[in-house]
Amino acid sequence: MKLSSLKFISEKREKDFNKLNIFSCEELVKHFPRDYLDLRKITPLSEAYHNDIILTVCEVLNVEVNRYARRPFVKAMCAQGGSIFTAIWFNQLYVANKLTRGKYFFYGRVQNKYGMGCQMVNPSLERADKNRNLKGIIPVYPLSGSLTQGIMRTAVMQALAKITVSSLIPYPLIKKYSLTPLKSAYEKIHSPDGVADVLNASQRIALEEYFLLISAFKVIKGGRDDVRVRRYSTDKNAVDGFISRFPFEFTEGQKSAVGVIFKSLNSPHKMNLLLQGDVGSGKTAVALTAIYMAVNSGYQAAMIAPTEVLARQNAELIKRYFPEYAVATLTGSTPAAEKREVKKGLVSGVIKIVCGTHAVIQSDVEFNNLALAVCDEQHRFGVAQRASLTEKGESCDVLIMSATPIPRTLSLIFYGDLDIAEIKDKPRSRQDISTSIIPERKYNDMLRYVEEQAKLGNQTYFVCPKIEGDDEGTVMSVTELYDDLRSKMPSVRFALLHGKMREKEKNEIMSAFKNKQYDCLVSTTVIEVGVDVPDATTMIIYNAERFGLSQLHQLRGRVGRGDKKSYCFLLAGSDSEEARERLSVIKNSSDGFKIAEADLQMRGGGDFLGTRQSGKMLSELKNLKFPVETIFTAKALSDEAFSGAYDITLLKQVAAQKYDSLKDVILN
Repeated sequence: MKLSSLKFISEKREKDFNKLNIFSCEELVKHFPRDYLDLRKITPLSEAYHNDIILTVCEVLNVEVNRYARRPFVKAMCAQGGSIFTAIWFNQLYVANKLTRGKYFFYGRVQNKYGMGCQMVNPSLERADKNRNLKGIIPVYPLSGSLTQGIMRTAVMQALAKITVSSLIPYPLIKKYSLTPLKSAYEKIHSPDGVADVLNASQRIALEEYFLLISAFKVIKGGRDDVRVRRYSTDKNAVDGFISRFPFEFTEGQKSAVGVIFKSLNSPHKMNLLLQGDVGSGKTAVALTAIYMAVNSGYQAAMIAPTEVLARQNAELIKRYFPEYAVATLTGSTPAAEKREVKKGLVSGVIKIVCGTHAVIQSDVEFNNLALAVCDEQHRFGVAQRASLTEKGESCDVLIMSATPIPRTLSLIFYGDLDIAEIKDKPRSRQDISTSIIPERKYNDMLRYVEEQAKLGNQTYFVCPKIEGDDEGTVMSVTELYDDLRSKMPSVRFALLHGKMREKEKNEIMSAFKNKQYDCLVSTTVIEVGVDVPDATTMIIYNAERFGLSQLHQLRGRVGRGDKKSYCFLLAGSDSEEARERLSVIKNSSDGFKIAEADLQMRGGGDFLGTRQSGKMLSELKNLKFPVETIFTAKALSDEAFSGAYDITLLKQVAAQKYDSLKDVILN
C-alpha cells in the first residue's frame, strides 16, 4: 500500500520517508522506534546523572537566540529548586517562538560534566500550565529531512490501521505455542502501555522475521549438495611442503583448518566453507594453502577483496609464496590495456591466480578452469556477488573468510548453507594490544603521547562513529575531529578518510598512510577492513560506547600488525552503567569469540546481527532488544514447520521470494 494513501503525506514528505528506505505502508510499520520516552515520572535535575534522559519541570527565566553560530541555537536560562541551568536547542530556531517566561516540562538529555554546569540538550518542551501531553511511553523514531516525531507517529498509526499483517508460521504451531497475534505485536511495539509490552512485542516480531530467514535457507539449500566435478591431485606431503615456505610455524588452529579444507576438497561434494578466525589468527596463510591445493592440481584460483588496497596487498603476498605460478591483479583502476591482457591470460589458462575486487566478477571476465574462489572479508560481499564469482567455474569450490567471530551456534543457523572451520588461537609472535578507557581529564595527556609517537615514527588511527555530528552535540563528526586535532597538534601530519569519498581517493589515502606519508589517520569505520600498517601502533576510538563490541575488537585489530607494542584507547561519550560494562569487556579481553558471545548477551540478537549484517531484513530488527533464545526458538519452529506435518506451500513461496529479494545482502 502506497504512502500517499495516508493523510498529511505530501510528495515532499514521501521523499523524506524514501530516504529512510520506506516506500510503502508495510515498510513503514517495520520502521521500529530506536528508543522510548518514559514520561510517567518527573525527575529533578539534582537526581540526574550525566547523559541521563529525564522528564523534569522548571521555570524559564530568559531566552537567547544565536542565528549566526556554526550551528545556530536557542538557549534558555532556567531555574529549578534554587539552582540555575541552561537548556539549548541546536538548529531549531523555531523553539524560540514557543518559549516565554514561565513553567515548562522539559524532556531530554542531561549534560553535567566535571563541574562545568548543568544543561539539557534539545529537550522536548511543553508549558506546565496546559493540559499535559508529555505522558505515558512515547516511541522515538529515526528521522530524515523535514520529518518530525509527531509526523512519524501519526503516519505509523495510520499505516497500522490500513494494512493486513499475517504470520507465516503455520496456525497449528501458533496455537500450540500460544504465540501472540503478529498484528498485536506491531501495535504494541509502536504504542506500548509499559516496558513489558516492548519486550514481548520485540520477541514476537523477531521470532517471525528469523523464522522466515531460516526457512529461506531451507528452501534454497533444499537438502542437496552439489556433486564435485573436479578431482584434486595435491597430496598431504605437497601441502606440508607448501606450508614450510612460511617463515613461521602454523598454529594448531591453522593446521586444523587446513585439514578441514583438504578433506572438503577431496570429498564427493563441492566445498562451501566459512573460515572464521579472530583478528591476526592467520586466516590468510590458510587461504593461500587452499589456493596451492587448487593450482598444484592444475586449476585456477581467484581471491577477491572489498578494496583495491587489500586486493593488491593479497597479490603481493601470493606472488611471494607462488613464484612458480603466473599471478595477476584485476581492480577497477587497472589500466585498460593491462585488463585486456589479464582477461586474455585467464581465458587461456596462462594466469593461474587472480587477486582483485568486484572487477573480477564482471561478466566479461572468463576463466579456463576456475576451481577455487576465495572471498576475503566476507561481510563486504553479498550472496549474489559471491555467486557471480563461483559461476565462472563449473561447480567451483568456495572458501569465505571472516574476521568477525560469530558464536558457532548462530553461525550454524545463519550460514546454514556453509560448513564452518574456526581458528581459535593466534600466532605465537603476535603481541596482545593494551586497551585503556581514557577519562576526559586525561585527554590532553593522550594527545601529547600521540605527538611523541609520531616523532618516533609510529602511526595512530583516530576513529569516530559518524561522518556528520548530531544535533545533541554528543558526537563529533569526523571532519570536526580532523580540524580539531590539526589545530591542537600542528606538527603532526594528518589525513582524513570516510565513506563518502570516492573509492580512488580512499585507496590513495590508505596507501599514503601505509607508506608513512602521514602520521595519523582520522577516519570513520571504513578502516575496519584495511591493509596491514606495521607502524600503526595506536588506535583511538571516540564515542566507543556507540560501537558493537565485535566492531571495537575489529578496529583494535588494525594496530599491532608489526612487532611493536601497540595500544588502544577508548573514549566514552557516556558514563552509564551499561557503557562501562560493555567497554570493560573490550578492556579485559582479547578473545574475539568471547567478546562476540558477550556482545550477543548484552545487546540481544537483533542488535548484534543488525549492526554487522546490513541486509534489510536484519537491519529492521536492530532497534529491537530481545533474548538470544528467540533466534533458537525460530529455528525450532522452522524445523517443525518443515517436518511434513503442515501445509507450508505459502511459506516456501514467500521464503524463496524473500531470499531472492535480499540475496545481495542477506549474509552481509
